[in-house]
Amino acid sequence: MKPIWIVDDDESIRWVLEKALARENLATRSFANARDAVAALEHETPQVLVSDIRMPGDSGLDLLQLVKQRHPGLPVIIITAFSDLDSAVAAFQGGAFEYLAKPFDIDKAVELIRRALDESLRESSIESGPADTPEILGQAPAMQEVFRAIGRLSQSNVTVLITGESGTGKELVARALHKHSPRSDQPFIAINTAAIPKDLLESELFGHERGAFTGAQTTRRGRFEQAEGGTLFMDEIGDMPFDLQTRLLRVLSDGHFYRVGGHSPLKANVRVITATHQNLEQRVRDGLFREDLYHRLNVIRLRLPSLRERREDIPILVRHFLVQSARQLGVEAKRMSDSTLAFLQQLELPGNVRQLENLCNWITVMAPGQSVEVKDLPLELTQGQESHAAAAPVAAETAMPQHHGTVQPLALPALATSPEGWLSLLELQAAGMLSSGQQDVMDILGRQFESALIRTALKYTHGRKNDAAIRLGIGRNTITRKIAELGIDGAKDD
Repeated sequence: MKPIWIVDDDESIRWVLEKALARENLATRSFANARDAVAALEHETPQVLVSDIRMPGDSGLDLLQLVKQRHPGLPVIIITAFSDLDSAVAAFQGGAFEYLAKPFDIDKAVELIRRALDESLRESSIESGPADTPEILGQAPAMQEVFRAIGRLSQSNVTVLITGESGTGKELVARALHKHSPRSDQPFIAINTAAIPKDLLESELFGHERGAFTGAQTTRRGRFEQAEGGTLFMDEIGDMPFDLQTRLLRVLSDGHFYRVGGHSPLKANVRVITATHQNLEQRVRDGLFREDLYHRLNVIRLRLPSLRERREDIPILVRHFLVQSARQLGVEAKRMSDSTLAFLQQLELPGNVRQLENLCNWITVMAPGQSVEVKDLPLELTQGQESHAAAAPVAAETAMPQHHGTVQPLALPALATSPEGWLSLLELQAAGMLSSGQQDVMDILGRQFESALIRTALKYTHGRKNDAAIRLGIGRNTITRKIAELGIDGAKDD
């Protein structure tokens, strides 16, 4: 983590902040004037910048303006002994994270710097993205067609709609389109519209101004601003709320948008790539998706094949995932016998590549030996396709590092029969997400856990919400709210 810069001509202020932050194990670097800080910005950047507003030479507002031009995501806290309204307004208009008046309580100042630090780390994680784009593996003819399409589309700015079943790798294709495009040195931002509550999605996409709603303590950039100059990938676009579809259509039409609570239009220079596993044409006919937005998004359609259409790729995918999983756990990679690979190739695997990866994660944790035989596979797979299909709703999805909070049911085999097994697999999930820089890990895994429990309870009560709530030990209002938040289908009133 980079240090926190303190810019103040008052040596005592610098000293107090340095000592207080040192107690929090936070590194600092101090400057007596804005000029020296500007010179240092030529070679490095801080994690957070704290600056006095009135100093000899350039003011803190001058420094703020320069920082926001060069590093728009860097939080700047303005400190002043002149706690007048004009200074506060000027600071916030210039994009300051917060305004702190002297004399200030040192504990509150540290708390404020901590909040700015959290925001800075979130921005850094989003904008940097994974260091290496995961490879898209496949030798099957169906995948070769996909590779050729990526090659043709990567050099253009045309809007692409990626379709295919859940787990086929739609985000990996979007990343590949970005990686090989002229925008490759700019941010790639991904958002799953189905994983974010409806009332938060607008702010997540377009950002919000300070005070726009309860809890909006600071101005926040949305995904469109974070993706400026680069690519914005919106997964599960078919689940976008109808009223937000209108706002998205306007951005695609004229290239401008407003933050929530904002009055000044912002220009978006962003390539938009969307994906869905749903039939958008049917959703248009059902009145759930705007037809004009559908035509805007469906400029070029790229369909990803299911794993059933590329069974010959299963061996190379298995080898790749076993090595990847072993590396995450720091163990030796396991190997599958030829008979086991042949057995996997004849399975349906409705969760596609993601389900296969989850299976390899399970094998790394649970299989007893280094060489994996058919008998070592989860019972749900070896007892036949019928029992596997019946058991599938019990499980929850493993979130891969490159996905962002999907809450869709997906088979994680044999969790019900081995409590230690699913806990070990949960640790593996969390480790993979944390090591990749994934944000909001607790929220993502928590939503998946809740979704799996509620879906399973509804299965055993044939969709009756009240009975399911009683079995789970929660209230009727709670399960109704959770079903709406998590997008769970098939529930009915008793």
